[in-house]
Amino acid sequence: MARSIEGALVSVNVGEPRDVEWFGRTVTTAIWKLPVGGRVAVRGVNLAGDGQADLRVHGGPDKAVYAYSIDDYRWWSAELGRTVEPGTFGENLTVAGIDLMACVIGERWTVGTTVLEVAQPRQPCFKLGIRMGDAGFVDRFDVADRLGAYLRIVADGDVGAGDSIAIAGPPAHGLRIADISEAHRSGDPDLLVRLRDTPDVPHGWRDWATRAINRTAAPG
Repeated sequence: MARSIEGALVSVNVGEPRDVEWFGRTVTTAIWKLPVGGRVAVRGVNLAGDGQADLRVHGGPDKAVYAYSIDDYRWWSAELGRTVEPGTFGENLTVAGIDLMACVIGERWTVGTTVLEVAQPRQPCFKLGIRMGDAGFVDRFDVADRLGAYLRIVADGDVGAGDSIAIAGPPAHGLRIADISEAHRSGDPDLLVRLRDTPDVPHGWRDWATRAINRTAAPG
């Protein structure tokens, strides 16, 4: 059952792949997302009007929708000394009133007529540096640990700016976006075991945790 309203949708942002020049080569990227008005269909593994350039590492069921917080944008604006607008980091949903790092893997959001499920944190790639015009920004984003959250699409529907976000009671395992980030950063053995043994965690992260555990257990 949904709890009381937890947050709201500030903007819906979409964009198709484009070619950009970066250090003397052409790179195809869809990180440029712009806010759109009205209702936006959410179907399968994508939003209407949105695309990904490299499906090996972007998109798919466990990275169908990317959410980022307006509160984190305010933090970045202060950090960078300039206003950073929604959509800049390539998210589809800019949200308010939700601490994304505290979201539990597998918790479900009702947004508009859509049901979404928290899947995993973002791992920024070099294309975020392209978007910010700063190759070093990727490391800066990672260190700040304000990663946002990828969501699965559980039920198709539509969303629009101003929609409320209701969050169902979190799964009992309690594993958060922040815990995956910490496990990746520190290799904490207890967190690695939790990652490996939590079915709501995407297979890629569970396989990574298994390998990390096995390396630690290997003799010599």
